[in-house]
Amino acid sequence: MQEWKVPLGDARVRDEDLSTLCDVYRSGWLSMGPRTQELESALEAYTGASHAIAVSSCSAGLHLACVAAGLGPGDRVVLPSNTFVATANAVASCGAEPVFAEIAGPSEPWLSADAVAEVIDERTRAIFAVCYGGHPGEIERLRELADDREMILLEDAAHGSGAWSGSSHVGTFGLAGALSFSSAKNIGVGEGGMVLTDDPGVAEQLERLRWHGISKSSWGRHRDAVSAYDVTELGFNYRLDDPRAALALARLHRLEAETRQRAEVENAYRHDLEQVDGIEPTAPAGPSQRSSHLMFTVTLENGIDRDRFRRCLAERGVQTSLHFLPLHRLSLYSRTELELPRTESYSARAVTLPLFPRMEEWQRELVVEAAAEAIASVQTRR
Repeated sequence: MQEWKVPLGDARVRDEDLSTLCDVYRSGWLSMGPRTQELESALEAYTGASHAIAVSSCSAGLHLACVAAGLGPGDRVVLPSNTFVATANAVASCGAEPVFAEIAGPSEPWLSADAVAEVIDERTRAIFAVCYGGHPGEIERLRELADDREMILLEDAAHGSGAWSGSSHVGTFGLAGALSFSSAKNIGVGEGGMVLTDDPGVAEQLERLRWHGISKSSWGRHRDAVSAYDVTELGFNYRLDDPRAALALARLHRLEAETRQRAEVENAYRHDLEQVDGIEPTAPAGPSQRSSHLMFTVTLENGIDRDRFRRCLAERGVQTSLHFLPLHRLSLYSRTELELPRTESYSARAVTLPLFPRMEEWQRELVVEAAAEAIASVQTRR
């Protein structure tokens, strides 16, 4: 196993988090229960959403959002090809058709509202916005477009915990938006997610759908001594359990402080990389926006061998990653006739560099030094 001097992220659990987990395990209630309710209330307060519904993963939340939106066969949903496959899978799992649209530009790798407008037709029912790397992107323009065309706006806000556009948290602009608690995220607990919505009817449906369509949760029956329940619709087992909810709550309490730490690392990266030719960072958030700073992604100049660049960094102990392979070039969603040149160019040249709250100065300096050496080495070998 590779021992990275600078890993892509840092998902270590603190001692106080372990104490919190021990308290939950000692309580005797391990499935969805009081800690889950506490987490939901805390995220409602933090994001301003009227309702927060905890689920087993962001992918589960995306699926439930599509079901609650009533998407099905014959419907088309516009989304970026530059996203994790879960976004498209949620649409396809309902029988609807994912339609891929372009990103805004080479340093703006999020869904373009103009590109979405170009592919809308009479069958288009929804737009699926994606918060890329924690950047709100063109979410306000996408909301305006959805409103103007009388379409549903959904949000894949897996990267969005702590991201804002204006006074609104990412995930609260449309009918529903899903956050992720997977280990690499800003509220990382291993697996888990949260669906945000301001629609009370959607919230009630999501609460039923996450537990097999049952009208009363296990905790509700336990707490209220209810002896009967009903099953009103086909649902799933998408519940979050209390140990992970408690850990997520502890991480939520640190989210603001850790987001500031991430921002400091990113700002230092931007300053240092100005001296390195051949690398362009993703555009920062706009003046009325705040990124969650989940990822720091750069694009390499045309002609630079990305695989060799990444190997050079790995040899110095720096872990990197790729976000993402274009969905329209994967076998499941292959669209050979579809050309998205901005997306394909970005995907071929993008590299994600390490970023985490407790990143030490020497680690960031090592990344920048290794990147500069890698560029020089790759250019020498051309």
